[in-house]
Amino acid sequence: MNTIVVGGGAAGMMAAIIAARNNNKVTLLEKNEKLGKKVYITGKGRCNLTNACDDETFFESVITNPKFLYSAYYGFNSYASMEFFKSIGLNIKTERGNRVFPLSDHSSDVISVLNKELIRLGVKICLNTKVKKILINDNNECVGVLSTIGTLNADKVILATGGKSYPLCGADGDTWKFADELNINTNEAEPSLVPLVTKEDFVKELQGLSLKNVSVNLTDWGKKLYSGFGEMLFTHFGVSGPLILTASTHVREKDYSKNLKLVIDLKPAMSEKELDERILRDFKENSNKQFINSLSGLLPSKLIPVIVKLSKIDVRKQVNIITKEERLRLVSLLKGLELTVTGNRGFNEAIITRGGICVKEINPSTMESKKYKGLFFAGEMIDVDALTGGFNLQIAWSTGFLSGQNE
Repeated sequence: MNTIVVGGGAAGMMAAIIAARNNNKVTLLEKNEKLGKKVYITGKGRCNLTNACDDETFFESVITNPKFLYSAYYGFNSYASMEFFKSIGLNIKTERGNRVFPLSDHSSDVISVLNKELIRLGVKICLNTKVKKILINDNNECVGVLSTIGTLNADKVILATGGKSYPLCGADGDTWKFADELNINTNEAEPSLVPLVTKEDFVKELQGLSLKNVSVNLTDWGKKLYSGFGEMLFTHFGVSGPLILTASTHVREKDYSKNLKLVIDLKPAMSEKELDERILRDFKENSNKQFINSLSGLLPSKLIPVIVKLSKIDVRKQVNIITKEERLRLVSLLKGLELTVTGNRGFNEAIITRGGICVKEINPSTMESKKYKGLFFAGEMIDVDALTGGFNLQIAWSTGFLSGQNE
């Protein structure tokens, strides 16, 4: 069987390898100058390959259309991915949160072993090659592609053209272009796992401050969209970090025009009463100090001037004359630092794309198009997405594996 794979990212490389192992003659077309450009930057350049979790945790971590992935994941789960990479020469390790990385901490090693396996299997790799059109005959069968190196005929075409996140890696919306031309239904692309932009100016003063063990509530007109605990980061535009990226998956683009509030509990381990008692003790120990100099045991130094300003307590006020009302206002602020979310940082900084080919267009048992025989889909182009932690790459490996199988 003659198979063409369009897109040399994670899903495309996996699909090409599996198709070649099934004795297909495989051509892999990649428009960039090298394979795996987005894989190279994942996990901050370390490449969080997968997550060594149980099946239940995997499906709980898939945000959009988890049931669609049953066949793909059960056919090639996280442990199968780990064994696959070990078998082609990659040493791996498992870290906190069951996140799996190459032992070397270099994503380039992941791309290298995949590349070597493609070459070993005789896959023809065409770099700097853009596909212009998917070719369909009168019987609604996919028969090849029209590319910048000419017309290429095939018995099977696997599309793994990705989403829109990180356009510098080549993500330019080809998925939606092809779908439009083929009259295949899609859901609109939106940035996901993306830093959030906030209205308040004081975040600029906190730029670079990382907070561990805080909890956040994201609400829309008081309705809770997300609640979580973990680590976050203040930036010049707003907030980022693992906790915020996860929160972003619960917001649709249309929600940003509404009354979105992010409320940060800086001391989630303490109740308001316990926090008040702790502040009282600190005030007692620093009774002759000015208010601004009494909070170093409670807060990071960068946060103190901002909290003091927001508390509306005079910075020079001596601690021993701070009123109960003022103290309780401080407690309330520490348990509920409020930010107004006005947007996100867009596809340039989004880890993944929400949206893509509607799952109703795809046979979940094979990844084949329901409209066109011989046309298959894999990876981020499908309308499935998950939390951080290796789950999105696992979706790429699982759908790539399934699409590369012979029917």
